[in-house]
Amino acid sequence: MDNPTLDLFDGHLRSALRRITNTSLSDTQWLQASLPIKHGGLGIRQVCSLALPAFLASAASTSDLQSQILLASACTADTHFDTYLADWQAAHAPLSPLDPLPVKQSVWDKPGILSSRTTVVSAISDSCQKARFFAAAAPHSGDWLLALPVTSCGLRLTDEAVRVAVALHLSCSVYVAHTCRCGVLVDAQGIYGSVCKQASSRIARHQAINDVIARAITTAGVPVTKEAVGLARLDGKRPDGLTLIPWQGSTPMTWDVTVVSTLADS
Repeated sequence: MDNPTLDLFDGHLRSALRRITNTSLSDTQWLQASLPIKHGGLGIRQVCSLALPAFLASAASTSDLQSQILLASACTADTHFDTYLADWQAAHAPLSPLDPLPVKQSVWDKPGILSSRTTVVSAISDSCQKARFFAAAAPHSGDWLLALPVTSCGLRLTDEAVRVAVALHLSCSVYVAHTCRCGVLVDAQGIYGSVCKQASSRIARHQAINDVIARAITTAGVPVTKEAVGLARLDGKRPDGLTLIPWQGSTPMTWDVTVVSTLADS
């Protein structure tokens, strides 16, 4: 749509996102934020990109009723619909005249989403940031945006956690570049904090995942112990858990939790 008010509304939306998350958004980062969650965005859609698909879907789903009304008023065509349909086909792809017009907004919206995603990928020149974008678009990586903020279930993120999560999601600066206590020079992107061996958050995440695995096996009726003393692997490291009764063939089962980081040096 060509209404300038849409761009004005999107500007207010971008400003609100920037102030709430305390981040600085470039045009590419704002475009990524406006993508759906499953495409690596935050699901904060721009109204200028939704206006045309919403209008076309609404017009297509009510075309029969519109035809009756227009015939009763001696009007044979909807010039607005024809104009916007031509604009959509010129921007994306022409529709087959033999097929009925789609009545779902998602059908009209999908080509624009894919085009915006291609624009974001092509605008990212740094390989690390591109890997981060593809990781953000991976299945279930955006589930934290869909979780209900229930404090009793541990699902409510703090304001600072939301800020860091959004910044990592959109490749924004998390903090000022500095030297870590382990001696490594840390950039402003906040990646090293998730892989530093002296980071307390890394240990907490590891223990949380290990607790989930231990509880799942215990729920199945198999008692376990975590980080059993006197048990070591061939490389000298201790497994994260051991079943106390034979798992198969009179042999207990051990497991080891490994947190994968897309941008870890290893």
